[in-house]
Parts: sequence; structure tokens; C-alpha cells
Amino acid sequence: MSRGADGTAGSPAEDATGWPPAPASTFAHVDDGYDRLWTPHRMAYIDGEAKVTSDAPQECPFCLAPTRADEDGLVVARGETCYVVLNLFPYNPGHLLVCPYRHVGDFTDLTREERYESADLVARAMRVLRAAKAPSGFNLGMNQGPGAGAGVAAHAHQHVVPRWDGDANFLPIIGRTKALPELLADTRSRLAEAWDRLPEEPDGADGPR
Repeated sequence: MSRGADGTAGSPAEDATGWPPAPASTFAHVDDGYDRLWTPHRMAYIDGEAKVTSDAPQECPFCLAPTRADEDGLVVARGETCYVVLNLFPYNPGHLLVCPYRHVGDFTDLTREERYESADLVARAMRVLRAAKAPSGFNLGMNQGPGAGAGVAAHAHQHVVPRWDGDANFLPIIGRTKALPELLADTRSRLAEAWDRLPEEPDGADGPR
């Protein structure tokens, strides 16, 4: 039986290394009253390995996503000219992007069909998020061009961000970090199921499913 740092005999539950299987609360720490939400997936963004550095379609994440299986590409729904995908770096759980399949950067260059269907998909995305997650509001919009903050300026995309009362805090402003309590794969699965269950509006205004 090994002994602890204070010379006392170790617990009978110790393993072969002499370290007991202990809860996290027994490790050295200072209790500051805060819970931690670990978000290691965001290191891909912080380190820059997932940032887009080319305008070429073959390197565009919005061109590549619909070529993959829905689960692999985080695709929630597919229309005729546009599709709906989860944001890989969401502001909130359920942050969706509505993108044309075509590699086109400017909203004014979209075809009439692409503009109309993207608007229908935004409306349906709001209905699906309300049914699945009950947000109290939304941020909707498009960052057009690098000067407006578009992360992938070469491929137009609209944001649908669900919001809840009290969901904002100092982390995004001070720490450049957003804590997210749900895995992307779980969010995609939940929203895709809700998308398929939600009936069309009577006049078909929210587009193809």
C-alpha cells in the first residue's frame, strides 16, 4: 500500500499506480463558485486551422458541405437551389446558415430562385428552431463582404441565430469565447428531425423540405 504526500496510508481503493479513483472535487483547487463549460472544439478556430484562406470553390466550406453526408457536413435540410447547415463556430446552439449551392459571393448576384428559396428556408428555420428549442428571439442577417465581417466572403450565406433572454455575458467580449452546452452533432440531429416533422405552411410559403 502506498502512502500519500503526508505520509499516511493510502486508500484501499487505490489502483496499481497508487492513485485512487477520486472525484474532481478532491483535486487541488480553489472553489470560486463557478461552473466550467469545456469547449475544446473552439481551438480549431482560435488556432486558425479551420479558417478559410482561399476564395476557390474547391476549398470553400459551403461548397464542400453539401457534397458530404448530412451528418458529416452538418447539413440540416436541402432545398432545390439552397440548403441549411449548422455554423461550425456557432454564436448559440442552433445557429444556422442558409447558403446557395452555387459558389457566389454577392447577394445581388443570386438568381431570383435562389433569393426566394433562401428567404423561405430562413422562415422555415425559424419555425423549426421555435419548435425544437423555444428561443425568445432571433438575430437574422448577412455579412456582405470582408469589410462587413463575412468569414467566408466568397460564398453568400444568411445567419439564423436563436436567442434566449440572458444568453449574453462577458465571455464573448472579454475572453473572445462563447460557451456552448450542446455538441454540434446532437444539435444537427435534433433540428433535422424537427425539420422533417414540421408540416408545410398551407400556402407552401416556406419552401421545399
